[in-house]
Amino acid sequence: MSERSAMTTRGSRLLQEELGRLKSTGRKEAANALAEARAHGDLSENAEYDAAKEAQGMMEARIRMIESRLSNAQVVDVSKLSGEKVVFGATVVIADVDTGEERTLQIVGEDESDIEKGLISYLSPLARALIGRSESDIAKVRLPQGEKEYEIVGVRFEERED
Repeated sequence: MSERSAMTTRGSRLLQEELGRLKSTGRKEAANALAEARAHGDLSENAEYDAAKEAQGMMEARIRMIESRLSNAQVVDVSKLSGEKVVFGATVVIADVDTGEERTLQIVGEDESDIEKGLISYLSPLARALIGRSESDIAKVRLPQGEKEYEIVGVRFEERED
């Protein structure tokens, strides 16, 4: 049995939407691609058929992975959280101690992380350094290029919609 992993209600919703798309449109498109490739004749030397078959297999693997993640998920409703400490789901404003540059990050599940959108996995070194700390604390993070220090400027709890 897989170990339970945390995800926000937003992350759960996005995975459920992707699963729905894959099971409906994705499967239909894969079946159509296979039928079209089959119509091209001899399957033993039909690269288009092989590619369609491989794409279908990858899609089915993704469906199984999403179903597994959802069935083993511990879904956290961030809007129901509060407090001063950084925990899973918190939106944290941090400032680089050296440069003063501020960034806003939300600590989310591994399937939800997207650094471009400010979403970091709770398993990342930065998130692990922040969790359990409070506003004005300094978090030290070990990175490949050395240790970095961030001051926690603010902690809030809000569900993102994007």
